[in-house]
Amino acid sequence: MNRVLGSVRARASAGATLVVALALVAAATALLLVLRSNLHKQAELEAEVKARDVASQIATGTAYDKLDLPDGEDHPVVVVGGNGRVLAAGDDVRAIDGKPVGAVGKPAGTPPGPSDDDDDDDDETRLRPGEVDDEVHHRDGTATVDGKEADYRFASVEAKDTRGAKATVQAGAALAPQQDAVATVRDAMLIGLPLLLLVVAGVTWLVTRRALRPVEGIRSEMAAITASTDLSRRVPVPSSQDEIGRLARTTNETLAALETSVERQRRFVADASHELRSPIASLRTQLEVAAAHPELLDVPGAVEDTVRLQRLAADLLLLARLDAGERPSDTRIDLAALVREETSQRVTDRIPVRVGPLTSGEVAGSRSQLARVLGNLLDNAQRHAEASVRVEVVRDGAWAVLRVDDDGPGVPEADRERIFERFVRLDDARARDDGGAGLGLAIARDVAMRHGGSLAVREGSVFELRLPLAGG
Repeated sequence: MNRVLGSVRARASAGATLVVALALVAAATALLLVLRSNLHKQAELEAEVKARDVASQIATGTAYDKLDLPDGEDHPVVVVGGNGRVLAAGDDVRAIDGKPVGAVGKPAGTPPGPSDDDDDDDDETRLRPGEVDDEVHHRDGTATVDGKEADYRFASVEAKDTRGAKATVQAGAALAPQQDAVATVRDAMLIGLPLLLLVVAGVTWLVTRRALRPVEGIRSEMAAITASTDLSRRVPVPSSQDEIGRLARTTNETLAALETSVERQRRFVADASHELRSPIASLRTQLEVAAAHPELLDVPGAVEDTVRLQRLAADLLLLARLDAGERPSDTRIDLAALVREETSQRVTDRIPVRVGPLTSGEVAGSRSQLARVLGNLLDNAQRHAEASVRVEVVRDGAWAVLRVDDDGPGVPEADRERIFERFVRLDDARARDDGGAGLGLAIARDVAMRHGGSLAVREGSVFELRLPLAGG
């Protein structure tokens, strides 16, 4: 149950239903208010029309007992004189607002009309004989007609007959039709709105279920991949070009990158084990021979194997740090000064390093790692050069460019990217190798990329390192 309530489908359905419910309640409330107001105004207009009709009859001289009064139940009418006497009343009209109307000609219990405190002088100046007042007074009230009390909207109009006597006409319009209409609409809404909300919830549930079905396929496939550790599998990609389709494609891209990374790691471990096995085995053999026959100990060979093992371990540790995402520091380094210092210390090289133009340019990064890149490039050049190794530093716009070239045979164009892979050595390099493991160029490119730059082979034997100049 908790799983269902906590699902995306349930939350989406509940949210959509709640939003629609709030919107429908607001719309229904507004509709009822507008309907009630319009019907109220309609009743008000009906009452005013009836009042003015009777007032017009009085103004034209029709006798009070001859007035054509509307039906009492729908439109109760009472005509009151200036002295408070009831001059005329509709059929079966017994009370207005709970006050008895009384018999025609009697003042007792007459219903309230518009202000009876107006001065006769005001009446005289405002109305003349035979006129109907333009001003209308409205109010809600009750009337008892034929023994039944009901709600009405009343309109009060003053008029003077041809003799100048003032009379006030109060006419009502029944509010029962309005109340019945509002009640009918309200009842219909109370029945229809819940049904509509059920339809909205059901449709939202079905639509969301269909929309999220690919997500369930992705989830189940990811669970299977996790359980099987088979990174070659891929999640199903829906045909739609929506967010779920993009999610599936991104998931597959992530799986592909993860598979590549894991495979690369496996090859790295296997190659590292292979490369470590040789110097360790050689060193162990020499030590075992020395233990049995000390006079046969090859000290230079043991030292050479130890140095080779030390260098390989250092390379592997550096690659591990780079793979772990280690970022270089932001130290400012003058690339030209770095080249001068590093080349001055290479006194045992097979071929002396010739230094070309060195244009000063500061880059940000790790001095030790950049020195490692330069050393690896020079070592590679020493391994392949015939008689010349050259290094230079120039500026190219916002870049500092370090170039190392030699007069060797160069790298075939087909192998210019492969040589930067780990543990890769070309056949001619293997024939003349002095014990390298094929990690130098791979380390150099990884360091260059971590510094925001690049390392590539240009024109066969020119290795070009490009690094962004440090900002001012």
